[in-house]
Amino acid sequence: MLAILRKEINSFFASPIGYLVIAIFLLLNGLFLWLFKGEFNILDYGFADLSSFFLLAPWILIFLIPAVTMRSFSDEKKQGTLELLLTKPISHLKIVLGKYLGAFILIVIALLPTLLYVYTVNQLGNPVGNLDVGSTLGSYFGLLFLVAAYTAIGVFASTLSDNQIVAFIISVFLCFLFYIGFEGIADFTASNIVEQLGMSYHFKSMSRGVLDTADILYFLSVTIFFILLTVRGIKNESFKKKELLHLLVLPLGLIVLNIFTASVHQRFDLTKDQRYTLSESSISIIENVESPIIIDVFLEGEDFPSEFRRLQSETKQLLEEFANINDNILFSFINPIKEESVREQNIDLLMARGLTPMQLDVTESGKSTKAIIFPWALASYNEQTVVIPLIKNKIDANQQELVSNSVQHLEYAFADGFSKLTKPKRHKIAILKGNKQLGDIYIADFAKKLGEYYNIGKYTLDSVASNPQKTLDGLNDFDLIISAKPTEAFTEAEKLVLDQFTMNGGKSLWLIDAVAIEKDSLYNETGKNYAVSRDLNLTDFFFKYGIRINPSLVSTLYSAPITLAMGEGSNSQFQNLRWSYSPLAGSSSNHPIVNNLNLVRFDFANQIDTLKNNLNKTILLESAPLTKLEGTPREISLDIVTKEQDPKLFNKGNQTLAVLIEGSFSSAYKNLIKPVKLSEIKDESTPTKMIVIADGDVIKNDVSKNQPLELGFDRWTGQNYGNKEFLLNAVNYLLDDDGLINIRSKEIAVAFLDQEKIASEKTKWQLINIALPLVLLALFGFVFNFIRKKKYAS
Repeated sequence: MLAILRKEINSFFASPIGYLVIAIFLLLNGLFLWLFKGEFNILDYGFADLSSFFLLAPWILIFLIPAVTMRSFSDEKKQGTLELLLTKPISHLKIVLGKYLGAFILIVIALLPTLLYVYTVNQLGNPVGNLDVGSTLGSYFGLLFLVAAYTAIGVFASTLSDNQIVAFIISVFLCFLFYIGFEGIADFTASNIVEQLGMSYHFKSMSRGVLDTADILYFLSVTIFFILLTVRGIKNESFKKKELLHLLVLPLGLIVLNIFTASVHQRFDLTKDQRYTLSESSISIIENVESPIIIDVFLEGEDFPSEFRRLQSETKQLLEEFANINDNILFSFINPIKEESVREQNIDLLMARGLTPMQLDVTESGKSTKAIIFPWALASYNEQTVVIPLIKNKIDANQQELVSNSVQHLEYAFADGFSKLTKPKRHKIAILKGNKQLGDIYIADFAKKLGEYYNIGKYTLDSVASNPQKTLDGLNDFDLIISAKPTEAFTEAEKLVLDQFTMNGGKSLWLIDAVAIEKDSLYNETGKNYAVSRDLNLTDFFFKYGIRINPSLVSTLYSAPITLAMGEGSNSQFQNLRWSYSPLAGSSSNHPIVNNLNLVRFDFANQIDTLKNNLNKTILLESAPLTKLEGTPREISLDIVTKEQDPKLFNKGNQTLAVLIEGSFSSAYKNLIKPVKLSEIKDESTPTKMIVIADGDVIKNDVSKNQPLELGFDRWTGQNYGNKEFLLNAVNYLLDDDGLINIRSKEIAVAFLDQEKIASEKTKWQLINIALPLVLLALFGFVFNFIRKKKYAS
């Protein structure tokens, strides 16, 4: 067998045709990947990975491998040496394996120069070395299994004719059929089983660096099947009935084996960030769904920048992972603006459903054009439909950062949408009233969003004085309470009921203003008002839980602007001016509530101190480092917008604005006289959670023409802040039984190429990847033939 293997390699490289075949393969790869404009061009694609190569390689190999294998047995037949070979004291299987392994090794040799692509992408990464080595290695493994199957088909085809061209054509046809043909048949039959017979179905995930034992077994099965067919094909005997039966039983047996092992397969995601492994929470949502979930993705078009093509491919790959868990996940990509005749109608229909288009700048060959995309999906299930956003906005983010954030957010966006469709509302939320909290119209937008997930109701503590036990019992029917900017002090009886709600495991979200001042109160003739401390009688309440909200104002240079009319009379114009009392808060934490979150806008925020006790505290939001604290009472004037602020005064560093408290709480009334009688008073709670935000305006939406605007939207600047997402994440975390919100903390890094380096060194890297592989091939040929001549000359 080894002698046959060596003979195959020697005869291939002894012929100029061998070098020509490999040269054409390397040249085609080099031109498509590094020179020609198109979807395969790595430099234009802009991402530090080799997905373009692994997408292109199967198509070029469909022609390369038949060119290598076409002479394996057809040449032996034509020259009459096959009969002589079969008389040798070696089994037919070993003859076939010698030919097969010889061809396989030749293809591997042809692939070796493509490792230059790995080096190039690694060097062009931003930063250098950001290439995901695990994913690339896994993709090469997948390519080798594909090569193994193609080679087995090619060797078999060479037994069907003594004409090499005919063998080549048959091999190309069979490789094409097995790679993409079954997928085409499946489109007509709508059969997933037929699609699974094709190589494309199994190579798809392997090309991303995900190795699955079911996919590996499939390629081994195809390889073994065609090798055994080849063994039978070289015999100079007519078929016997028994052999025909074996040939029928063999593929059926392999199919049954593949179907059986598909249910017990093992999957290895070799990507660095495990991006193609769904979280347990996502799987639990859809694994038992028995009716189809139909997803229409509108992120489709022809003029996408490379970043958005990446978002498109990541969306498709994620949905494929969902579909692998449950066949009832059905998705399609739709371009709503493709047809000119219905473009405007489609845009109007989508916008009526809240799917606003996004305008992009596309730069190609030095020319800038505009493109419109709809970065949305609609998921439908049992006559219900939810909108799923595919874009994750972030203030001041460029297109690369925007796509990075969006890719990281994809799994949560779809899992959250599927959860809304398939799971009934299980939790109840009480919006507290009675202490002069914000009016309904000012929390309308957030309440509407919460209503998509939970049952919401208003609840007042007014009856606590007359019937505290009934008040507590009613409150205990809710899982979470929200107190949105109370402005009237709580009585001791109300505090005890709220305390006992917490002791019974209830969750709570507090939005507290410790200072009384409203932005609207400044719009008067003087443009001034006084900020004074507001006593809500909650200081001891929160102190026992480990925090203190201080009656001081947080002023920072990194803030949202205020819009004022500047100038006199008819010459006045609206201007957006720095307003230090509207801090833009962020977080360095990767906690799921705030991970990958847009900046949150506060108005007249207060500072929170955390105190030592047995509870776990997580700082969710804090001001920027250039911050100062201003005590109260103090005068607040709009005049500060015209004055230059001295950065040296903003020296208090990051100030805490929102805190998560978790654990077993001690009662605020432990060892104290109780203000009212309750049937049972607990001193320690079951494990529970509480979030305190030192500003009630975080939840407040603007109102225009007596209609609520979207929470976090600034109508003057057009900026969208992260208020609604932050609060929704907070509520989801407090009530999340399935850990769905934890998907947000999953880190997925999108690796980019260094565009400046590409611009300055483009020609150099094109030459390296197009010309150098050919030079190496020529050098190999010279050395090989020099050694061969020297050997036979002696």
